[in-house]
Amino acid sequence: MLAATGLAAMLLFATHSRCYASSPRTAPSWAFPISPSPTPPLSARAQAQADVPLQLPASSQHFTARQIADLYAVPDWYPQSHPPMPPIVAVGHKPAVMACGYCHLPDGQGRPENAPLAGLTAAYIAEQITEFRTGQRLSVGPVGAPLAGMLSVARNLDANDTAAAADYFSKLRYHKWIRVVEARQVPRTHVVGGMYQTIPGAGSEPLGDRIIEVPENTERTELRDARSGFIAYVPQGSLTRGAELVRHGANGRTIRCAICHGADLRGLASVPPIAGRSPSYLMRQLYDIKFAARTGLWTALMREPLAKLSNSDLVAIVAYVASLPP
Repeated sequence: MLAATGLAAMLLFATHSRCYASSPRTAPSWAFPISPSPTPPLSARAQAQADVPLQLPASSQHFTARQIADLYAVPDWYPQSHPPMPPIVAVGHKPAVMACGYCHLPDGQGRPENAPLAGLTAAYIAEQITEFRTGQRLSVGPVGAPLAGMLSVARNLDANDTAAAADYFSKLRYHKWIRVVEARQVPRTHVVGGMYQTIPGAGSEPLGDRIIEVPENTERTELRDARSGFIAYVPQGSLTRGAELVRHGANGRTIRCAICHGADLRGLASVPPIAGRSPSYLMRQLYDIKFAARTGLWTALMREPLAKLSNSDLVAIVAYVASLPP
């Protein structure tokens, strides 16, 4: 397992840098996790283990840690659970375009460090790729490997591959993937590859006004198991506060989210679904839109509803939205 983690992290850090940060504004560090340094070279023992076939209980497939770390060949544990992947999703184009399904997973569920694409319209996905390419979708926070990788991919995707990827992910159904838990104390964590992971045996720490999203099963997540989801620890009382903001606008401080995102927050026309999606990911998007790191076609409509909201308000909103059925 360590071989898989180490190889993947080495490839990500070798391929992408933190050179795209777009604003000096201080962002909430918990929402923009950055791995502290590149993973050191693997030991001889770990190198040997990297070629041992691995398996998941519910899958008939076998992949080695070295294969799992290959950004240009998606480890597809459940090929029967989704339509055939087009080449751009399954293998990408070396060297500039990694396989779309590697980060976003073959079923489009995504992970806290990137976007869940399942259930978005093809037009919306294509539009976002264009905005990455043209510099209309950047980040207020420090930019690590996941976003830097997406910027590189967008700049090197042609129209045919963009259309193929967008069409594929738009036909997938997003399913419940994140378990939201109100808490005062949370397990101590560290950042690996742009995502929080629990440190075994390290005890707990106060959550404060943060959201910490970690794998339900770190080992399965490191194997890129598309059936092993995440826990999002959110502040006590945030779901009630979030419901008031989302459903009623909190006496004019914002507007009801349903006006644009639909009655069940599952999207409306070109406006994306948000119910049940990663709260870490949603927080980054709200923050980037509020402070104009995202300037694309629809983002101006979001700026006024966000203008009067504090970071605590945003935490409550994304906590509540993530707790809803997708």
